[in-house]
Amino acid sequence: MTSLGETTTGRPPEQYRAGFACFIGRPNVGKSTLMNALVGTKVAITSSRPQTTRRAIRGIVHRPKAQLVVVDTPGLHKPRTLLGERLDSLVRSTLTEVDAIGFCVPADQPVGPGDKYIARELAAVRKTPVVAIVTKTDLAPPEQVARQLLAVGELGEFADIVPCSAADGFQVDLVGDLLISHLPEGMPLYPEGDLTDEPEQVLVAELIREAALEGVRDELPHSIAVVVDEMGPREGREDLMDVYAHLFVERPSQKGIIIGHKGARLREVGAAARRQIEALLGTKVFLDLRVSVLKDWQRDPKQLRRLGFYD
Repeated sequence: MTSLGETTTGRPPEQYRAGFACFIGRPNVGKSTLMNALVGTKVAITSSRPQTTRRAIRGIVHRPKAQLVVVDTPGLHKPRTLLGERLDSLVRSTLTEVDAIGFCVPADQPVGPGDKYIARELAAVRKTPVVAIVTKTDLAPPEQVARQLLAVGELGEFADIVPCSAADGFQVDLVGDLLISHLPEGMPLYPEGDLTDEPEQVLVAELIREAALEGVRDELPHSIAVVVDEMGPREGREDLMDVYAHLFVERPSQKGIIIGHKGARLREVGAAARRQIEALLGTKVFLDLRVSVLKDWQRDPKQLRRLGFYD
């Protein structure tokens, strides 16, 4: 029996392409939303809060003659903590490992210093084609989108420049086509049907963090980390998954914000997260959330390793 992309000789069909592309941009330009739109399901959490993404999350796009693995990276920014330094290091290492790069700039905001900084960084990655993507076109009138395309074109030499909107699907498939055109010919990298290679526990932790990010103060999102301590079917109940997770913050005052008056805020977080986790796992979920303080964990190498942010 042959797998996707194989012939009876074990070689890929003519012009089957497979490889990796990463999205890069300053924080909150719609990279995760665009990756989810390309994949066709939610594999990365999204939020209006900057720097929501903290890991290089892979989403797998299946096409009849191609397999595109999209790597969503944290927003590139000037780091102010050890965590920020490690996230920037993650982005730069990812740039050297992919076959194509999608440089995301939003249509509804002027090109700024952050975009120019990233463009300069990309100019040094000479061997990897860069597709400039003007995102969030649904938030800008056509004349503003046109001006933004011209402004982005002045940032550097790009293989392609394309406007799109992940929110309404405008030219999302075209973004995929352009990235795929720069991939090498080769065999599929993942089995048919796989949409991400992230472990379920990591996805669950991210969904909890996404729920916790909604409606909190501006300074709090960067201080929230989530770890799933234990997860598995309840004994004697195959239709129920038990999830025990910890939310970590940096100060006692932040713990109070997360918990809320008489636990009201934490119950809201749990209810919202549970709905998303049940959709992900396809089963009922019992979710137990605890909140603990890890003082200044963003600056503590030991705590960063404990939370999964390695050198």
